[in-house]
Amino acid sequence: MCAVCITPPKQANCRSGDLRITAGRAVAERTGTAGEPPVRAGHAGTAWGVVASLSSYTCRARGVGQERPLETAGKGLAKTQEFWVKFWGVRGSIACPGPSTVRYGGNTSCLEMRCGDRRLIFDAGTGLRVLDDELRTRVPVDADLFLTHTHFDHICGFPFFSTAFDPRNTYRMWAGHLHPERNLRDLLCALMSDPVFPVPVEIMKADMSFRDFVPGDVLEPHPGIRIRTALLNHPQRAVGYRVEFDGRAICYITDTEHPAEGVDPRIAELVAGADIMVYDAMFTDEEYPSRVGWGHSTWSAGMRLAEEAGVKTYVVFHHDPAHDDDQMDRIAAEVAERRPGTVVAREGMVLEP
Repeated sequence: MCAVCITPPKQANCRSGDLRITAGRAVAERTGTAGEPPVRAGHAGTAWGVVASLSSYTCRARGVGQERPLETAGKGLAKTQEFWVKFWGVRGSIACPGPSTVRYGGNTSCLEMRCGDRRLIFDAGTGLRVLDDELRTRVPVDADLFLTHTHFDHICGFPFFSTAFDPRNTYRMWAGHLHPERNLRDLLCALMSDPVFPVPVEIMKADMSFRDFVPGDVLEPHPGIRIRTALLNHPQRAVGYRVEFDGRAICYITDTEHPAEGVDPRIAELVAGADIMVYDAMFTDEEYPSRVGWGHSTWSAGMRLAEEAGVKTYVVFHHDPAHDDDQMDRIAAEVAERRPGTVVAREGMVLEP
């Protein structure tokens, strides 16, 4: 296990971009102005909160036990296909934009994964609208959107998904928690119906299909991409995902509540040996006793799961909207001390296994 952290070089005139981290020993890379070589700085053991606002730095890494060449300007990683996850929304329950959440972000759940030339989207919270701004610059878009479940904070961005209104685009929508009582298309139609929303789902002119499955199914949406699924412990059901591509695995586990003792064996099996595990860590240990049964977990329970399942990089996710940036910094420092290499998710962050 290695710390994922950076200390920025003291130089200015860098272009803004995403904070990009790999699982392993991190190296910060700054892209300067035109013609200026990138500036790198490596440092192990720094708490994530120290770099929470460094949106102009890109992190690459050499993984534990194997050397991977650092990416430099204009060149990609050798002998590996593109595989990463980007965080567009990291909050749970309700969006909480404002000055007290500017470093970690206030949008609700939405992740983007790239598997080679394929784009996968997970959940459709308010972060989907921000991703949508990016997608409008890349039309025509062909993507798959997987929902963990359909509680409002995970689907409230869908009616405002403007690229779904464009007939040049193609979206495949997936859900595994509704069958057999319901289906995804009918649920989204109800979301966009009178008197809740002014226009119906039929106004979306993209080529859209709706695919229901059951937890435990193994999905293969495209050649070379294998997605294992499992039932999570959440009211009205939810589904966890393990995306396997190019010999690596990223797991997305939200919303779920840990058992009173030990770890959930279904989830432990799903995340075993994963390169990255994004986990619902909404509450602190002090908060959790008054929230038992709500269907959410703690960062310490996620850490136990990561240790038992042999997860390489554990990502704290689904932040409580009541936790401001200062509290998130304190959580980040504590998790980094307890399990070096643990990352606290923030909007705009990109992780590469």
